Order: sequence, then C-alpha cells, then structure tokens
Amino acid sequence: MTSRRGAVRPLGRGAPFLRTIESLDDKWEASRHPFNVPAFSRGIGLKFRTPVTFFVGENGAGKSTLLEAVAECCGFNPEGGNRDHHYAAFAERSALAQALRLSWMPKVTEGFFLRAESFYNFATYISSVSTMRAYGGKSLHEQSHGESFLALFKHRFEQGIYILDEPEAALSPQRQLSFLRILHDLSVPGHAQFLISTHSPILLAFPGATLLSLDGDAIREVAYTDIDHYKLTRDFLNAPDRFFKHLFAEPSGEDA
Repeated sequence: MTSRRGAVRPLGRGAPFLRTIESLDDKWEASRHPFNVPAFSRGIGLKFRTPVTFFVGENGAGKSTLLEAVAECCGFNPEGGNRDHHYAAFAERSALAQALRLSWMPKVTEGFFLRAESFYNFATYISSVSTMRAYGGKSLHEQSHGESFLALFKHRFEQGIYILDEPEAALSPQRQLSFLRILHDLSVPGHAQFLISTHSPILLAFPGATLLSLDGDAIREVAYTDIDHYKLTRDFLNAPDRFFKHLFAEPSGEDA
C-alpha cells in the first residue's frame, strides 16, 4: 500500500458512508423492466452495516442492473469511472436510478464505478486524457487485463465508495487474493465502502462482509456457506468425477 493511502483519514465515522437504499413508490413501475425483475418485485429497502457488501445471484438476477443504478445516483459514469470521467453522454439517469433514494452519513463524492465489460473503454479514455503516473506509470492497455485491474485498485482506490461489477472477471485466483488485501486495507480502517457483485467464492469469503442474494422474490442477506456459489464449488472440488459422470453422460436411446 502506498504511503499516501496510509495517511488517509476516514470521513466522519468512517465507512459505511452509504447507509440505505430505498425505492420510491411513486416511481416504481412494477410491470416494466427492470422493475419486474423478481428480486425487485417488493421494491428495494437495503441497510448497510458493514464497509463491504457483496451482491450474489445467478446471471439475470439483477446484480449489475442495481449496481449501475446506484452508481448513477452517486454521480458516476454508468459506463464506468468516477465523477470526472465523462467520456460518454447520458441525457438523464435510468428509470431505476430515478426510482431510488440513497441516504448517506456523511455524503461522499469520491469513489469509482467499475464495469468489467466496459473497462477497455475506460482504459482508452484514461490513455487519452491522463498521464499514467497515477496508474503505476504504465498504460492500462500495456498491461494484462488482470494487471490493469490491480493497477487501478492499488493506485486509485483510497477513500470513498467503490462500486464494482464482477471484478473477478480479469483476476486469477492469486490476484483475487491480492484484491482481498486491498479490500482489507481500505475497509477495515473505515476509509472506503465497497458494493461488489461477484460469482467468486474467493471474494465472497472476505471476513465480516455482508452477502445479499438476489435469487428469489426479494433481496435477502445470506450466510457464506449457504450460497450456491460456495456449495457448488465445494462439492465439485470434493468429487469432480461425480459431476463429470452427469455432464458427459451419453444420451439415452429415447432421447437420441
């Protein structure tokens, strides 16, 4: 960790800065996408008690949709970046962002929204407007995907709220462990708050984190050992042949 990071002092009481996210009934259009996503069917009412919160669920459960809307509410570019990165034009907030109310203590404006799928566009923008000194002295495009992610995390994450959509997409298991150290160094002292969507059992094991599942008709807090990501990975590693037996089974004569 850099000496500059070590000198950071938490704002007020420290993270979590964002305390609640609530849906606005008068703007909640239940029959329209994305409001009709099952996990949003009862509206949204989230309270954050810990500096690190993970959002888990199957593809299509609404994780990325929710985090993008929250990022918009924070003033971040919905394609990824912070308040200073305006490399795409968006006339107004999405319908979901307009239907959410965020409560802060204290309000923070520093932070970042990471979308793994659009990180290339962000890296291109940074290369055109900034020196690379703040990113480890090397162009993000001249590093591997995983290296560029970690360069961003190490050199630009200090104090504020960080919204990360599937950061493990570019990280090997070893680099995921490195990322956990960054989470620890920023969240434990109260410098930063993280909202992270992920499928990674490694990241989800972060001590003291809150896990929120979007699998179902509401967003619910779950225990690490109860999530499907953990159970499936555990069972597969314990007995891969049992999975292969079913995955690679020849179709029966009736199905052929």
